[in-house]
Amino acid sequence: MQRIIEQKIINQTNQALLINVLADATSLSKQVLKSALDKGCVWLKSGKKTNRVRRIKKPLKSGDEIFIYFNEKILSSTSAKPELLLDKKDYSIWFKPSGVFAQGSKWGDHCALTRLVEKSLDRQTFLVHRLDRATSGVMMVAHAKRAAKELSELFSQRKINKTYLATVEGEFSHKTLTINEEIDKKHAVSHVTLLKTIDNKSLLKIDIETGRKHQIRKHLSEINYPIIGDRLYGNADKNYPEDLQLQAIRLKFNCPISNNEIDIELSDTQKISLV
Repeated sequence: MQRIIEQKIINQTNQALLINVLADATSLSKQVLKSALDKGCVWLKSGKKTNRVRRIKKPLKSGDEIFIYFNEKILSSTSAKPELLLDKKDYSIWFKPSGVFAQGSKWGDHCALTRLVEKSLDRQTFLVHRLDRATSGVMMVAHAKRAAKELSELFSQRKINKTYLATVEGEFSHKTLTINEEIDKKHAVSHVTLLKTIDNKSLLKIDIETGRKHQIRKHLSEINYPIIGDRLYGNADKNYPEDLQLQAIRLKFNCPISNNEIDIELSDTQKISLV
């Protein structure tokens, strides 16, 4: 049976080491706890701040609160490694494989792009936009607070052009189509272009003006062309063998630091396709 521990521990002694306090309060060995700390499931509240903590010999103050969210199944999960596409020092752009989270949760971050990039480049990371776990493709991560702020503003101001590919069920009946349907009562626009049709499947290119949650998945499902592998809005069941066939293939924007145009697109070998 998989072990799950969700526990709050109040430290009683100044200069007590985190690993010792955790070992005394839980049934977990120090070896298991060391791995759990590295995978990001332990949080420390000291004063008013609560942060993820990884340092096993972190000295604690009396009254510090430790929160452990240990789920053996989550912590034993693995993910594919992201591929670096561009490194601008203050930010980097990556190919995120399907199955990799954009960011972690209280239960851990070892399968999240932010943590994987942090370990790969040995730099702090800041999330500036998201892709669903099931969606593969181009993602940007900031490494400085200024870059994070400026890049986040570009996304919120819709100054970054985002292009996707999707494989959908059925023969798409339009060469081009603009879907202008609200999502959660918010304005949402997707421009769709047919690239190819084979065996009652269609490969589409989608440029989005807005970035609503699950925008492309919802828009295509609403016009009866659900994305293949979509367990939420399409026809794929829990055991469907294919990943979600949605991929972010391109980001184009003016770099807020250098003011140069950045145009990153996946190679043909990285893109999803109809065979």
